[in-house]
Amino acid sequence: MSNKKILVSGSLVYDRIMDFPGFFKDHILPDKIHILNVSFLVNNLKEGFGGTAGNIAYNLSLLGEEPIILTSVGNDFAVYQKWLKKKADLSQIKKIKKQHTASAYIITDKADNQITGFNPGAMSVSRGRFNKGLLKDCLAIISPGNINDIEQYARLYNKEKVKYIFDPGQSIASLNKSILKTGIKGAFCLIGNDYEISIIKKKTGWTGKVLSDKVKILIITKGVKGSRIFYQGKKYRIPPAQPKITHDPTGAGDAYRAGLIKGLAEDWPIEKVGRFASLVAVYAVEKYGTQAHKFTWQALQKRYKKNYKSYTI
Repeated sequence: MSNKKILVSGSLVYDRIMDFPGFFKDHILPDKIHILNVSFLVNNLKEGFGGTAGNIAYNLSLLGEEPIILTSVGNDFAVYQKWLKKKADLSQIKKIKKQHTASAYIITDKADNQITGFNPGAMSVSRGRFNKGLLKDCLAIISPGNINDIEQYARLYNKEKVKYIFDPGQSIASLNKSILKTGIKGAFCLIGNDYEISIIKKKTGWTGKVLSDKVKILIITKGVKGSRIFYQGKKYRIPPAQPKITHDPTGAGDAYRAGLIKGLAEDWPIEKVGRFASLVAVYAVEKYGTQAHKFTWQALQKRYKKNYKSYTI
């Protein structure tokens, strides 16, 4: 375990993941999207534990950490709580008695495209402030979740000089220009996939060069093409680790973030951090569900060497 506390804000979600054995593009007519009415027959329905905070925390627990989760949950959280209680610190989770825990309904096609229906439930209630004692010697990540919390924690971390990763992800569409700029300006690291970074640039009016100047580390993930890290004026091309089999891409991004957090907490060189994050991510795609995979340090070391040759953990 690193000597830093790790704060993870975001969502805890009950996932219902479904597999569509075709391609969405074959059933959606571009000239008819204004009257879109489609139905997909799925092969599987698997209920599992998910959400950005939950997935990141789960992977961090596999890496020997006990992250502190900051979010709101509903009156049906007991099952998820039992799963997480030995993996993360749940003392800062806010329970909303008259709401259900957030739920996601995810359909994935053969090209790994996804259609998601999301009910925020208790996540629509702000977790709010917490004891500032948690901020001493910590590393934080602000991942997609309650919009008020995203803004509030960005301002708080900035004021208290907390090193944090800004990961707005799926919440970008709900964040206005001001909140995005606030989150980025105070961040140690900004991370998003190609599409998300493009939307951030459009909403803020900042170019990629400006974004990389605003934060110490800018990371753009590119799925099977790996990731790009902009750090200290240099661009690092991080190749992806190779999966043994691909079952479901859901949760791979959150696993990447857990590897990133672990590497940063250990003060590893940035290229090693990126490669390690890619390695952790690959385990998530090999299992159906976001918290179904497992690994040991011995397995990580062996696989890291296989993928990255001269690099060792």
